[in-house]
Amino acid sequence: MIYREAGTFRTTYRADQAVFPIPQDKAFVLGLVAVAYLVVPFVMTDYFFLAILIPFLILALATLGLNLLVGYCGQISLGAGGFMAVGAYSAYKLVSIVPETNLVVAWLFGGVCAAGVGILFGIPSLRIKGFYLAVATLASQFFLDWMFIRITWWTNYSPSGSATAPPLDIFGWVVDRPVEKYLLALTFAVVFAVIAKNLVRGRLGRSWMATRDMDIAAEIIGIRPMGAKLSAFAISSFVCGVAGALWAFVYLGTWEPLAFDINRSFSILFMVIIGGLGSILGSFLGAAFITLLPIFLNQVPAALGLPLSTAMVSHLEFMIFGALIIFFLIVEPHGLARLWAIGKEKLRMWPFPH
Repeated sequence: MIYREAGTFRTTYRADQAVFPIPQDKAFVLGLVAVAYLVVPFVMTDYFFLAILIPFLILALATLGLNLLVGYCGQISLGAGGFMAVGAYSAYKLVSIVPETNLVVAWLFGGVCAAGVGILFGIPSLRIKGFYLAVATLASQFFLDWMFIRITWWTNYSPSGSATAPPLDIFGWVVDRPVEKYLLALTFAVVFAVIAKNLVRGRLGRSWMATRDMDIAAEIIGIRPMGAKLSAFAISSFVCGVAGALWAFVYLGTWEPLAFDINRSFSILFMVIIGGLGSILGSFLGAAFITLLPIFLNQVPAALGLPLSTAMVSHLEFMIFGALIIFFLIVEPHGLARLWAIGKEKLRMWPFPH
């Protein structure tokens, strides 16, 4: 590509990528999506759908939402589990009050409610940052936990304190088989991943990244940090709210507030760190890793003749998660996504070593 003069740069993402086109990446992603839709439903068992794929896809969606805030905008949040709870209970109350509401509309409504709560708790980000912002979002998690436990209106005054989702009837399609739930979760994950990819490519995403790198410099060049931060909180909370509604309606069916406690927030943050900050692919890699690790620890030692107790497996999970987080923060802050990118670069250069 020839530029007219030195110092002239393209201003659109499409023009920037034309300098170094990577058709292999696009073909790989399209092929992966095609396999997920056309091959996986016919070769996997119900156990694989229920225990691995469905929770992986929904948690990947929640991780994607948190990554937009933490990875792209640089705003630390420990309240993802609370925003998921807002989406789940808001959708549940809507279908309880208006039973004829389509479930997709209810889940999106839950995301909108979560976005509103995210903006409310994102206001402190206009004045504080770093550790102090993390503490503020942690307070939101505790408050939302308390609200859903103590205010029984959210569960229609259920004596057990739990909520039960209605049958999954979406535009006349009754979703009751595991493979159908998998396809539903996959569709939401793919659609939101495409939307997120286009968001971070556009003006809004660039304003997030400029604010993340240096908010004072971003303000000098005309970016409003207030709009960038609040929009990141809103969109991140919206995605987490939709993921929370899917987690409750599609995966759990019946749930309690403990399903969205502080441990859920920490696990999603771990997925972001291990997968890669500021990476759409990293959100899926981190969710896949943390979803598969407990199953790996349960199955592989027994297959090798080393049976481990449930308590030992739980302790090993915490130890491995902690060690990996320290490793990635020190050695490779961009996580598994960066390792994947390095591997691709080496494969491209393999026939022509330096």
